[in-house]
Amino acid sequence: MPHGFSAPTRRGVLKGLTGIVLTAAACGIVDPSVALAKATGGAPRSLALKNLHTGEVLDTVYWAEGAYRPDACRALNAVLRDWRTGDEIAMDPKLFDLLHTLRRKMISDSPFDLISGYRSPATNAKLRKKSKGVAKKSYHMRGMAVDIHLPDRSLSRLRKTALELKLGGVGYYPKSGFVHVDTGKVRSWG
Repeated sequence: MPHGFSAPTRRGVLKGLTGIVLTAAACGIVDPSVALAKATGGAPRSLALKNLHTGEVLDTVYWAEGAYRPDACRALNAVLRDWRTGDEIAMDPKLFDLLHTLRRKMISDSPFDLISGYRSPATNAKLRKKSKGVAKKSYHMRGMAVDIHLPDRSLSRLRKTALELKLGGVGYYPKSGFVHVDTGKVRSWG
């Protein structure tokens, strides 16, 4: 803590939030939760990932006080890198939000098992030669897609929940043991 500053007390924080709610009510905002969400920037958002290829595990709050946290986003980009080449890209923050929402809807505390995140164009081309299921203009190459599963939930339930969110594309690969989610247009396959 910098010199001259002290950590806020619980009472001080509550007093400040109470003042915000009272001010909001006086301004005609009826729902105090709306005022609190705006005042605090909403609840922090977290994401937990385990990269199955590198063994890296990351559990981080990537959004707090109304903004994405650059340090956490950089850490997520590193875990989501192309593990074959080591190449990184700035991943779409909406993908983090999609995964955060998906994990909450699944009521899971487990980290997502990450099968594939970012793919370099070279990696994508190599995979396309091996499989017809790899798109030429894959959202993986744009930092907008991941292939995942949750170890404490069924793959079919993960797919169903992702489809219900309607936040992007959802691919189902039960034989390979993963669900693909991306922040492209809403569509599904598999």
